[in-house]
Amino acid sequence: MTFEEVLPRLKAGEKVIRQGWGGAELYVKLVDAEQLDGERMNPYFVINVTGEGYTMFTPTVCDLLAEDWIIVQ
Repeated sequence: MTFEEVLPRLKAGEKVIRQGWGGAELYVKLVDAEQLDGERMNPYFVINVTGEGYTMFTPTVCDLLAEDWIIVQ
């Protein structure tokens, strides 16, 4: 799948990953708008990595153009 195809799925709460990564990456998900110290935060992507937990994720140009995105169950 392309990033354009998985983006609506991310917005619906599903988790995705690229088949080509094949490493410790478990999935990417979208975190909805939240509050932090009383201020509104915009939605953002996080990636769950084995042994590290969550970190913020910003897709690269290669990620945006890739066609190997899959839905994680």
